Amino acid sequence: MDILFAQIQADLRSNDALRQSSALLSALQQSAAGRDISILAKSAVEEIVAAPASAVCKKLAFDLIRSTRLTADLWDSVSVGIRNDFHFPDPDVVAAAVNILSAIPSYSLSKLITDSNAEISACFDSPSDNLRFSITETLGCVLARDDLVTLCENNVNLLDKVSAWWARIGLNMLDKADNVSKVAFESVGRLFQELDSKRMSRLAGDKLVDSENSLAIRSKWVSSMVDFVWEKRRALMERSLIFPVENFRATVFPLVYAVKAMASGGLEVIRKISKGSKVNGTVVESNAEKLIGVSDLVTHLAPFLASSLEPALIFDVGINMLYLADVPGGKPEWASQSIIAILTLWDRQEFASARESIVRAVVTNLHLLDLHMQVSLFKRLLLMVRNLRAESDRMHALACICRTALCVDLFAKESVRRGQKPLAGTDIASLFEDVSVKDDLHTVISKSLFREELVATLVESCFQLSLPLPEQKNSGMESRVIGALAYGTGYGALNWTETALEVVEVCRPCVKWDCDGRTYAIDCYLKLLVRLCHIYDTRGGVKRVKDGASQDQILNETRLRNLQLDLVKDLREVNTPRILARLLWAISEHLDLEGLDPLLADDPEDPLNIIVSNVHKVLFNVDSSTEATNRPQDVQAVLLCAQRLGSRHARAGQLLIKEVEEFRTNGLADSVNKHQCRMILQRTKYVSSHPESRWAGVSEARGDYPFSHHKLTVQFYDASAAQDRKLEGLVHKAILELWRPNPSELTLLLTKGIDSTSVKVPPTARTLTGSSDPCYIEAYHLADAGDGRITLHLKVLNLTELELNRVDIRVGLSGSLYFMDGSPQAVRQLRNLVSQDPVLCSVTVGVSHFEKCGFWVQVLYYPFYGSGAVGDYEGDYAEEDPQIMRQKRSLRPELGEPVILRSQPYKIPLTELLLPHKISPVEFFRLWPSLPAIVEYTGTYIYEGSGFKATAAQQYGSSPFLSGLKSLYSKPFHRVCSHIIRTVAGFQLCYAAKTWHGGFLGMMIFGASEVSRNVDLGDETTTMMCKFVVRASDASITKQIESDPQGWLDDLTDGGVEYMPEDEVKVAAAERLRISMERIALLKAAQPKKTPKSDDETEDDEQEEEDEDDEKKKEKKKDGEEDGKPKGPSTLSKITAEEAEHRALQAAVLQEWHMLCKDRSIKIS
Repeated sequence: MDILFAQIQADLRSNDALRQSSALLSALQQSAAGRDISILAKSAVEEIVAAPASAVCKKLAFDLIRSTRLTADLWDSVSVGIRNDFHFPDPDVVAAAVNILSAIPSYSLSKLITDSNAEISACFDSPSDNLRFSITETLGCVLARDDLVTLCENNVNLLDKVSAWWARIGLNMLDKADNVSKVAFESVGRLFQELDSKRMSRLAGDKLVDSENSLAIRSKWVSSMVDFVWEKRRALMERSLIFPVENFRATVFPLVYAVKAMASGGLEVIRKISKGSKVNGTVVESNAEKLIGVSDLVTHLAPFLASSLEPALIFDVGINMLYLADVPGGKPEWASQSIIAILTLWDRQEFASARESIVRAVVTNLHLLDLHMQVSLFKRLLLMVRNLRAESDRMHALACICRTALCVDLFAKESVRRGQKPLAGTDIASLFEDVSVKDDLHTVISKSLFREELVATLVESCFQLSLPLPEQKNSGMESRVIGALAYGTGYGALNWTETALEVVEVCRPCVKWDCDGRTYAIDCYLKLLVRLCHIYDTRGGVKRVKDGASQDQILNETRLRNLQLDLVKDLREVNTPRILARLLWAISEHLDLEGLDPLLADDPEDPLNIIVSNVHKVLFNVDSSTEATNRPQDVQAVLLCAQRLGSRHARAGQLLIKEVEEFRTNGLADSVNKHQCRMILQRTKYVSSHPESRWAGVSEARGDYPFSHHKLTVQFYDASAAQDRKLEGLVHKAILELWRPNPSELTLLLTKGIDSTSVKVPPTARTLTGSSDPCYIEAYHLADAGDGRITLHLKVLNLTELELNRVDIRVGLSGSLYFMDGSPQAVRQLRNLVSQDPVLCSVTVGVSHFEKCGFWVQVLYYPFYGSGAVGDYEGDYAEEDPQIMRQKRSLRPELGEPVILRSQPYKIPLTELLLPHKISPVEFFRLWPSLPAIVEYTGTYIYEGSGFKATAAQQYGSSPFLSGLKSLYSKPFHRVCSHIIRTVAGFQLCYAAKTWHGGFLGMMIFGASEVSRNVDLGDETTTMMCKFVVRASDASITKQIESDPQGWLDDLTDGGVEYMPEDEVKVAAAERLRISMERIALLKAAQPKKTPKSDDETEDDEQEEEDEDDEKKKEKKKDGEEDGKPKGPSTLSKITAEEAEHRALQAAVLQEWHMLCKDRSIKIS
C-alpha cells in the first residue's frame, strides 16, 4: 500500500495532466475502499489545488477533498487556490473552484466569500453555460444556510451583495440553457424550504440561534422571490414546458409555493416578519386574480398526472397539487385527481420503496375530499396501512385514518339531523367492515400487531374527540378538519359519545384476544367502555321518556346495555388471565342489577350467575404463571367487585357471601385478604339485614379505570411489557402530532406576531481561561435534541497589546460526545488576532448516549510565527525548472515554538440530555412502581425566614420553602404534579423526562423544613431537607446520576442544593432526637408542684377549659383537619414526645387558619 501511495504522489507531482488525473482516480478508489487517504489529500491540495492544473484535475482534486478530512492549514491552502482560480482564463477551471465553495467549513467560508464577492458576481455574466450552472448551484446551496444569514446580519455590504445574488439566481430561471434554468429553479425551491425546515443548515452542521434580524433577512429574500415568481409565473410556466420531462420536476415546487403564498395570504405575514413596511413594485392582487393564478397553475400541472410515465414526476406533481387544493376557493376535484394519481403508484415496482410516502401523502390530505370519495377510499387505505413496514409511518397513517373515520361518522350524523339524506356506509361499523379487518379482530391469536395498533389508535382518537377542539387562528390544512369535527359535534359536550359507542361495539372482540401477555390495546378499550358507562349512567338502567330522556339517549343506553350483556357472555372466552379481573370490574361497576330478570335466578346464563362464577375463577386461580397474571392485584379487584355488588343487590350479596367465606377459609388467602374478606362479609350482611339504610355513596361509580398495562418491576424487561410500552409511545406520539401538534417557529410568528417569545435567547457564556492569560475564552453551548447534536460556541479575545499572527484552538471530547467526521479532536486556526478584538468559532459534535460529557479546550498561540522565514532558494538552476518552482511554492514561514494554555473543561449538564415528557399524574403513578432502576439521595439548602412565617406560608397561595428548587422550572422536566402541606412546609414534587435516546426518567422530591438550633426571637435560619428519588427505565441512566450526586444536584438546581450523604443524615436525625429528648426531660423536671385549690377556683378553671375546648373544636371543624372531641385537660408532667409534636402541629394549623382568614378579609375589603 505504501508503494501505491508513493506512486500516486509521484504522479501528482508530475506536470502531465493525464498522469495526474489517473492518480486522482486511483486515490478516489482507495477512499471508496475505506482507506485513510489524508496523505494523498495533502499532496492533491499542494500540487493540484494550489497550483495551475487542468479543469479535470481540479474537479477530481476537489472530489478527493470532499471524501477526506483536511487540517486548517490545508483549508487555508484550498482557499488561496480558489481565489487564484477565480482569475484563471479557462471557465471550466473557475467552475470547478466555485463548486468546492459548498464544502468549505463554515468558520472560513465567510472570509472567502467576502474577499471574492466581485469575482463571484462576475460569474453570473459569464458566457459559459457550465460556469453559470456552477455558480447558481453552489450559491443556491450556500446562501440559504444559517451561517451566511448570520454573516449578513453583521455585514450590511455583504447583505446587499447576497440579495443581488438571489435576484440573479431568480433571473437564471429564465436562462437559455436548460441545465442553468433547472438548477436555478432548484435553488429557489431550496430557499423556500429553508424558511420552514432549515434542512441545508442542519446538513452543514450549523446550530445557530435565530435572532429577529436573521429571520427578517431570510424572510426578505423569500418575499422578494415570491414576488418575482408571481410576476413572471406565465413566463416560468412556459419555460418549464420546454424542459426535458426528467427536468420538469424541479420547476413544480417553486411555482406552487409562490402561488400558494400569494393566494393564501402567507406572503403578507412573511413581509411583516421581514420588517419591510413597503415592498417596491408590489401591487395588492384581488382575490379573483389570486384564484385565477392558482387555476392557471393547476391547469398547467394536471396533464402530467395522467400522461407522465415517470413515477417520481407523478408523485411530485400530485403532492404539490394537494398543497394547492387547500387554498381558499380550492376545489375537491383538484385533491381527488391528485390522490387517484398518487394511488396508482402503489403497485409500480420502481416505486415500491416509497409506499410510506404514498400513504402519508394520501391520509394527510383525506379531509380535502368530499364525503363520497373519503368513504370509497377508506377500506383500500386500511389495507395499504397494514402493509407498511416503518412503524412511525404506519402509526401516523392509522391516526389520520381513525380521525377521518370519526369525522365522516360525525359529519354524516349531523347532516341527517339537519334534514339531509343519509349517506350509506358512513358509520363506524361500515367503515371497518372489510373482511380482512373483521377477521383479524375476531381471531383469538394473531402474529400481527396491526389489530392492537388499530384498536388503541381508534380509542385514543375518541378520547381526543372528547377534549375541546384546538383553536385555529389561521387558515391551513388543519382548519378543515377542525371545522368538520366542530360541525359534527355541534359544539355539544356529549355528541362524541355516539361515535365512541360505535367504536366500542366494533372493537368488542378484543377482550377475547390472546396477545402473549400484552394488554395495552385491551386496557384502552376497557377505559373507553367505563367512561361511556359512567356518562350514560348504565347502573341506573335505561331511562324513559317520562324521565326526560330523548329518543337518541334511550337508543344509546339500550345499545350500551346490550353491549354489557354481550361482554358478560364473553367472560367465559377471555384468554388473558390479567384481563379477566379487569373486565369483571368494568362490568360489575356499571351493570344495572335491578333490571335483571328475577325469574332467571337459577339459569346458568343469567348475567349475575356468570359474574359470580368468574369471581370464583379468579379467586381460586392457581394455574397461571406470574408472567401471565398479577394475582395480588386481580384478587384485590375481584374482592372490591364483591363488596360493591353485595352492597347494591340482595341476591348478589347472598351469592358472593358464599364465595368470600370459602375464599377466606382457603389457604390461598393471605392475612390481608382474610381481613378484607371479614370486612366485606360484615358490610354485606349489614346491608342485607338493613335494606332501608343502604348507603349509596360507598359504591358510587366514578368513570375511572384504575388498571394499567404496566407490570411489576421484575417484569419490566419482559417482551410483552416492552412491546406494550413501545406501542403506547408510538400511539401517543402519533395522536398528539396529529391532534395537538407543536407549532413551528414560523407558525408561532404567524399567530402571535413578531413580538412573540419564540425567538430564542443565547444562553449565558462561561469563562474558560484565567484573568492573566494572554487569550481570554468564553463559551456557551446550544443543544439540538432532534438531530442529537451539541454545538460549542467560543469567543476568543486577544488580551495582549500585540497582534497575534496565529492562534490554534484545540477541542477534545469526553464521555458520549463524538465528532461527525470521526476525528479525535477539532482544531480551529485563527489568524491575525488584533488586540481586544473578539473572534468567534464553533464546534459541532454528536451525542451517542446518556452520559456525563464535556469539551476540553486547549489554546496554542505562536508569538514567533512568521519571524523565522527562510529566504528564496538561490541556485544555479534556471527559474523555469519545475523542481525549483515547486520548492518555492512549498516554502512557508516557520511556526516557532507555541505557548500552550490549558483552560477549564466545559462540562455539559446531564439535564441537557433530557427532554420534557408530558404525562398525566395517573399514568405517572402507574408507571412509577414498574421502573426497575432507582437511586435515592438527600440534599439540603438554606433560606432566610422570619418568625412563624419561616415554616408556614407567607401569604395565601404562595410557598416560600421552594426557593432552593426554583431553577427546576427552567430545566427540561415536565412537572407532573405537586402536593404541598402548607402548615409544616412539606412538599412532594413529581417530574417526568425522557433522554434524547428514548429512556424514561421519573423524579420525586420530598421535603420538610427544620428550624435550626440557634433560634432566637428575631430572624431565624431555616434548613430545608429534600429527599430526591429518581427511577429510570434503564440502570445506565441512574448509574450516571449515582456516580456524582452533587454534580446532578448542581445541574438540577444551579448549585442551590448540597448533597448530604446518608450516614450524615442518620447522625443528624439521631442528634435531633437526642436534643428533643433532653428538652422533654427538662420540661418534665420543671413541672410545677400541685397546690390544693378551693371549690370555686376548681369550678372556674374547669369552665374556662371547657370554653377553650369548644373554641378549638369549632376552629378545627372550620379547617377540616379534625372533627373528633379534644382530649381532656392535662399537665406538663404527663405529656409525651408524640403528644407534644401533635399539639405543635395543631397550633400551627390554627395559627395559619387565623392568618389565612385575616388575609382573605383584607383582600375582600
